[in-house]
Amino acid sequence: SGWIRATVEDVKRTFDLVPEIKNLNLSISTSQQMIVGKFRGTKSQKQILDMATEAIDAAKAHGVESLGINAEDASRTEMDFLLHFACTARERGANRVRYCDTLGYDTPMTIYDTCKHLAHECGVPIELHCHGDLGMAVANSVAGAMGVVDGGQDAYINTTVNGIGERAGNADLVAVVLALKY
Repeated sequence: SGWIRATVEDVKRTFDLVPEIKNLNLSISTSQQMIVGKFRGTKSQKQILDMATEAIDAAKAHGVESLGINAEDASRTEMDFLLHFACTARERGANRVRYCDTLGYDTPMTIYDTCKHLAHECGVPIELHCHGDLGMAVANSVAGAMGVVDGGQDAYINTTVNGIGERAGNADLVAVVLALKY
């Protein structure tokens, strides 16, 4: 398995280094704030979508079996573009879309509604990747997964041991399991 940027060059390099890789996540920013910040205003939404689809095509051409596409900063991405991004990724062969609450920006209510709508409209399983900037990673992950399931799709939740992870941390494995069980 691997996680790389959604560029054709990264896909080619990955398969040069690890030709037997079977599971891959491609990651690219989708919010206007991140597109401007990360790419310094040199990319449009269309160019972001083109980069993502070209990377999906390259990964599929190399024989990847399971492919996820990450919408970095999905929680601040305009809904119309997020839907277009996710539906296009599914049509190109992505097996799932990773909804990233990159800055811990969502609330349980907003993530539930967004993920339900996304799952229903695009017909694609969704992976939740939530951050704990406001202490909401577990609540947002569970609420988002409930929205995906209510939208008719399978949900996956990214977790870490003790919530330790990038910046402010991610959803804690034990807390997510207990929240789902009880």
